[in-house]
Amino acid sequence: MNISIFGLGYVGTVSLGCLARDGHQIIGVDVDPLKLEIFRQGRTPIIEEGMQELIGAAVSSGRVEVTDDAVHGVHNSDISFVCVGTPARENGSQDLSHLLRASEQLGAALRSKNSHHLVVIRSTVFPGTVDGMIGPLIEKHSGKLAGRDFDLCVQPEFLREGSSIKDYDQPPYTVVGTESERAAAMLRALFGHLPCEFIVTATRTAEALKCCNNIFHALKITYANEIARLTQAVGVDSHAVLDLVCRDTRLNISRAYMKPGFAFGGSCLPKDLRAVLYAAKSHDVSLPMLAAIMPSNRVHLEHAIDTVLKAGKRAVGLIGLSFKSGTDDLRESPLVAMAEQFIGKGLDLCIYDPEVHLSRLVGANRRFIEGSIPHIASLMTESCTTLLQRSEIVVVGLNDREVLDALYRHTRDEQLILDLVKIPEPDKMRGRYQGLCW
Repeated sequence: MNISIFGLGYVGTVSLGCLARDGHQIIGVDVDPLKLEIFRQGRTPIIEEGMQELIGAAVSSGRVEVTDDAVHGVHNSDISFVCVGTPARENGSQDLSHLLRASEQLGAALRSKNSHHLVVIRSTVFPGTVDGMIGPLIEKHSGKLAGRDFDLCVQPEFLREGSSIKDYDQPPYTVVGTESERAAAMLRALFGHLPCEFIVTATRTAEALKCCNNIFHALKITYANEIARLTQAVGVDSHAVLDLVCRDTRLNISRAYMKPGFAFGGSCLPKDLRAVLYAAKSHDVSLPMLAAIMPSNRVHLEHAIDTVLKAGKRAVGLIGLSFKSGTDDLRESPLVAMAEQFIGKGLDLCIYDPEVHLSRLVGANRRFIEGSIPHIASLMTESCTTLLQRSEIVVVGLNDREVLDALYRHTRDEQLILDLVKIPEPDKMRGRYQGLCW
C-alpha cells in the first residue's frame, strides 16, 4: 500500500520502519527539517536496539520518502497515519495543538484530492476527540464528509520503549475504532497478518483503550512497589511473593474481577486490606494507593445510594442482600450498607434474597446483620414478584434466572430499575433502566 505517516516521533518512526520493511511505500511527513534530514541520511533520531538497522534498511530500499509537504503526502497515499504527540499541559490536560494542526493540514490536502482516503489516528487522545474535534476539523478544511468522501478511524498502538519492534510484530491485539466497514477492511488488509486477534470496535472505545491500558500499567507498578515496601519491612522476599501472585492466572492475572459492577464486600477483602494497612502503619510504611482502596469503594457505594435518593421516590425494592450472588454471607455486604442508608433516610424498603433465610443465619453472619439492621425480618419478602409490585424503584443486586424472569415479566413503565449486576437483555424489561456505571 501507499501510506503517509504524519509525525515522525517514536510511534511514527517505528511504524515507518516496520511498514517499509513489510513492503509498503511510505511517505513520512514532519515539520522538523533536522529530523527530515536525519531520515534522508538513513539514520533515526530514536535510540533503541534494532532501530538504526530497521530505518537504514527501509531508506536504502527506496520505499521511504520524507517531506514537510502534507499535500504531497496525502495525494500520494491511500492511508494517512497520524502519530503526532499529545503531551500534557501544566494543568494535566492534553495539548492537542499538534494534532489539530495536522488535522487542518489533512483537510486542506483532501480538498484537492478526488479519490478516497483513510485517516487513522494513532495519537493517544481522550474519548470524543476524534468524532468531536478531528472529524469536524477535517471536514471543515476539506469541504468533504467523513464516511462518504473519506474515512476516519482510531488505531491505538501498544509499543513499549526499548522493545518497540518486537511489540509491533507481536501485539496483544490489533484494535480499530470505526463505524466504517471500508476502513476496517483496509486496515485488516494491512495488519491482518500479525499473530493476534483483529478487533473492530466503537471509535470512543478505541480512544479510551490506550488511556485505560496505560493507567492499568501504572496501577500494577504502584501495587507491586507498595507490596514490596511492606514485605521488605516484615522480612519477606517481595519478588518471591509477587512471582507467586502472577502464577495465578485464574483470579489474579486474568479477566476475574475486571467487570464493572457494585462495590466489594464480604469476609475477606475488607478485613485483609485493613490488616495490611495496620501492619504497614505499625512498621512506618506508607502505602497511599492501597490506603485509598476502601475510600474509593465507599464512593462507589455512595454513588449507587445517591442515584436512588435523587429519584425522589419512597418505595424501594432491594433485590439481593448478601455480598455475593449464590451465598448467604452478609458480612460487610455493600447491599446491607445500602439498606441501612435507605432505612435511615426513612424510605419504605422491601428486600428479597432467595439465599438469605434469617432462621438459618448463625455466628458472625447473624451478629453482623442483627447489629446492622435489627428489624430486618419485617423488611424481607419471600417473593420477588411481591417486591416488584410494591416498589417504585427496584435496585437489582442479583441476576439469577428466577430474578431475571420476574424482572422481564413484572416490571412497570413508571418504575426506575437501577442495575448493579449488568442485567442481560435489559430491553426486555419495562420501566426506566439505569446501569450503575454503564
